[in-house]
Amino acid sequence: MKMKLPALALTVMLPAALLCFSSCSTAPKGETTGSTAVQPGVPGGVRLETYQETATITGIDKPNRKVTLVDPQGVKTTLKAGPDVVNFDQLQIGDQVKATATEQLVVFVRQPGEAAGDGAAAAVALAPVGAKPGAVLAATVEVTAKVKAIDVKHRKATLLFPDGTTKTFKVRPDVDLEHQTVGAEVVLRATESVAIRVEKP
Repeated sequence: MKMKLPALALTVMLPAALLCFSSCSTAPKGETTGSTAVQPGVPGGVRLETYQETATITGIDKPNRKVTLVDPQGVKTTLKAGPDVVNFDQLQIGDQVKATATEQLVVFVRQPGEAAGDGAAAAVALAPVGAKPGAVLAATVEVTAKVKAIDVKHRKATLLFPDGTTKTFKVRPDVDLEHQTVGAEVVLRATESVAIRVEKP
């Protein structure tokens, strides 16, 4: 299941994503891999997913700073390069745009006295002037929810989020719900990174 970062993180990342292009294209349909790691008996765990996609530049409109890309499925997308794409003139028809996105979701119960880190952070690194366009972007969002209710019989826990919404989750069979308490803090930390590079075919 593809994780969705909160809007704040996406607002920070998307303007610079895909070589600082802007587009309304659909999500990539490239290669996807994922894995989950949990510690037996401990609530939470780590979910990691990686998406890889390659598209070929089939058209360049230099006066309007637009590039046309075609993915392996034959889907054509035209993107407009933003002002941050300082290496736009380095693009050539036939170049391949390769993107690797990694999403990590960490969920754990915060121990008493442990400092909270709710909020968002982001970083962007662009290719140097004169090189092929490329970028590495990363954003992390952390949200703390409180355990509002525990249903031991049906093995479910209801979390209360800072915005006042609640959501009920199933709890793994190996977690002893008898030792979990209402009011405990559950941390959800989502990190997304995107690496984009342009290279010769």
